[in-house]
Amino acid sequence: MTDSSRQADDAASRLRIERRAAGETGTAERLALNRTGSFEWDLDARTLDVDEAGLLVFGLDAAAFEASPSAVADRLDATDRASLETTIDEAISGGSNSYSVHFQIPLEDGTSQWTHVQARILRSEDGRAHRVVGVVRDATAEVTRSALVLDLEKRHRRQTSIVERTTTAMSRAVTVDDVTAALTGPGGLVGIGADGLALGLVENSALKIIALSGDSVEVLEGLGSGQLDATFPLGDTILSGRPRFITSLAALLRRYPVLEPHIGELNFRAVAYLPLIAQARPLGGLALFYRERTVFSADERILCLGLAAIVAQSLQRAILFDEEREFATGLQSAMLPRRIQEIEGGEIAVRYHSAWSGREVGGDWYDVITLPRGRIGVVVGDVQGHDTHAAAIMGQLRIALRAYAAEGHPPATVLARASRFLAELDTDRFATSTYAQVDLATGAVRVARAGHFGPLIRHTDGRVGVPQVRGGLPLGISTDFRDEEYPETRLDLVPGETLVLYTDGLVEEPGADVDTGIAALIHEVSDGPDSAEALADHLSDRLWERWGSGDDVALLVLRRSPDLGSPKAPRLHQYIHQADPQGLSEARSIVRQALRDWGLAVLADDAELVTGELLVNVLLHTEGGAVLTLEVLPEPVRRIRLSVQDRSSVWPRRREPGETSTSGRGLLLLDAVAERWGVEPRGEGKAVWCEIGPTSSG
Repeated sequence: MTDSSRQADDAASRLRIERRAAGETGTAERLALNRTGSFEWDLDARTLDVDEAGLLVFGLDAAAFEASPSAVADRLDATDRASLETTIDEAISGGSNSYSVHFQIPLEDGTSQWTHVQARILRSEDGRAHRVVGVVRDATAEVTRSALVLDLEKRHRRQTSIVERTTTAMSRAVTVDDVTAALTGPGGLVGIGADGLALGLVENSALKIIALSGDSVEVLEGLGSGQLDATFPLGDTILSGRPRFITSLAALLRRYPVLEPHIGELNFRAVAYLPLIAQARPLGGLALFYRERTVFSADERILCLGLAAIVAQSLQRAILFDEEREFATGLQSAMLPRRIQEIEGGEIAVRYHSAWSGREVGGDWYDVITLPRGRIGVVVGDVQGHDTHAAAIMGQLRIALRAYAAEGHPPATVLARASRFLAELDTDRFATSTYAQVDLATGAVRVARAGHFGPLIRHTDGRVGVPQVRGGLPLGISTDFRDEEYPETRLDLVPGETLVLYTDGLVEEPGADVDTGIAALIHEVSDGPDSAEALADHLSDRLWERWGSGDDVALLVLRRSPDLGSPKAPRLHQYIHQADPQGLSEARSIVRQALRDWGLAVLADDAELVTGELLVNVLLHTEGGAVLTLEVLPEPVRRIRLSVQDRSSVWPRRREPGETSTSGRGLLLLDAVAERWGVEPRGEGKAVWCEIGPTSSG
């Protein structure tokens, strides 16, 4: 006999001894109390031997039991029978030595009994299963207790999850609006396990409903904000400082009969009214509504009170923040110009947005300054830091810079003196700024910058230029390093063009490179409307709100009035930047298209040829860009006048080009194409002009 066969026979013998012992020492009543029996299943003979206790567990009559496995299986419903058979088949065919299974046995009183079978499979030397021995017991109490424990654990996990989600959401809430958004936004009601809520704050002995979501009493007309009234549930809760847990509409009416006219409009079954108290001060009340709930257990009441405490603490912090922020932003707004004066020859629009989040009140500013000789000064800047100290420094620096500019000093001097002023203040803050003097009569712009972004220029055709404006160190730092040099850059603003100054909050997108923000700004400036006010609104809407800016934004838009001439004598202006390789080609196309639109297409070839020649001369032989002006001269002889203006004081001179020369033919070309031409001084430079008529080149 092999060891495995001997072990199997020993196990079977022990089982028979235990069964005989149970039969000799116990009665049916004791076996019923024990509710544990044993069985032996002969797979070859297909017989099932069950002791008396096992028969009681299986609910079988000993006298009628025929020792057949089907006697047990037939008592089970189809699902449990299939599950039991699958478990046994997999264990036997899979080579396992044991199996364990739970199933329900229907009882005569209509209930079910959970039964547990723990069995060992006995196999022959070749691995074939021939017997199964095991124990069977009534596991109803165990399973029920386990299900109860699992349910309690599930409820505990759910309550813990609600507290964690609410705590996380409230920890991110900075303002009162943030608190209400966290409660009423996506997932808010789900997060706290309610079907509706109402949140009210006490302001000057009155109740103000600040948040409503889902089903609630307060959503009904006339039951929301107003004087605190104990006859209404939320008011009663706030005035008494005690929570109210109501589990039926009948109970709600008994306590608050004033709600009877509205009973048909209520779609919930239970409600928890919770006072919001922080540091012994009633802040308001929170009502949570439930459609299905009919009872509040002790744990659920504790959970509701815990949620109310979290919301109360968040509201107290948010109210304090809102008060501080209102003071800080009021201080900052008072330091900025309340009104921008109207200007002759153009229009100006300014926008200021404070940061959306945090206690940050920044040092961004803008200003428009009237200067001698009909000029204006425009400036934007940003003081380091985001607090009331930064706002105070901004106010002082703005006034100082305005004073220096109003004295008529050039931009370089204004920034140098402003830097010295900031360095002498009792502060370690620095500031960045861009300042420009603009003469709208001539379009001349002199600009300098101190560690700040340079301006953008939107041309009349919608293109946006980014002039290369040289700059110096930020204000304050330049004085500390004894380097107060702020080189000026001269620009031209032709009629209809727009100058845009801005601070970094407009182009800094969280998590992205600043170049991405600048590219987006350039795109929006190009696509935006023409007028200064409309363009300022467009940029504010499309960029500041897009970033969800955590920084302040100052924006200044200056547009020189367009010069369109008249219907009989139209006019256009175009600036060509020296560093813009496409500008020359685009200028030629603009000239050709304009002449077509004006009914002078016959002059387009000559005008385009002269445009290219004059612009090339400027871009090659001067250090700046050029302003192209094309206009139709009035009748009787309808012709065009084309002018190219630059900043160079060197006038063109006539030369005799050799056969192989690549230059020197410009004036000869003018002689051949134009009716007449000339050169005249223009501001700080000159303008080369020519007139072309229908017979100019003939």
